Amino acid sequence: MSEETLVRLTLREGRYEGELTAAHDTGIEAVHEGRVVAAARLVRERGEDAPVRVSLDLPAEVLSDGVQVVALRSTVTGSVLDRVTFLAGDALEEDLRAEIALLRDELEMLKTAFRRHVSAQER
Repeated sequence: MSEETLVRLTLREGRYEGELTAAHDTGIEAVHEGRVVAAARLVRERGEDAPVRVSLDLPAEVLSDGVQVVALRSTVTGSVLDRVTFLAGDALEEDLRAEIALLRDELEMLKTAFRRHVSAQER
C-alpha cells in the first residue's frame, strides 16, 4: 500500500480522530510552527487492509491569538495528510473587519461597472 490517506472523523474537545490508510509502519505526528507537538495513537482494526484508527490529543500550547495551523504528517514520507486550523483572539476580529470592508468596496465597484455596462447596452 503506497498511498497514504487520513480522513478526519471528528474534532471534539481537543481530540482529533480519524482513519488512516497507509503502510503498516506509518505513524502520524502533529507539527506546529516547525516542531512536533504531539504523536497520534494508532489502533489497527481487524484485517491487514483495514483502516487504522487515529486518535490525537492536540496540546493547549497550539492555541493562541491569530491563525494557528497544526499539520498532521506521516512519519514515513513526511507528507502532510491533514491540517487543523484554529482562529482566535482580538487580532483576528480586526482582520475580518478589514477584509469585509475591502469586499464591500469591491462589490460597490462591480455594481457601478455593471450599471455602466447595462446602460451602455440600452443605448
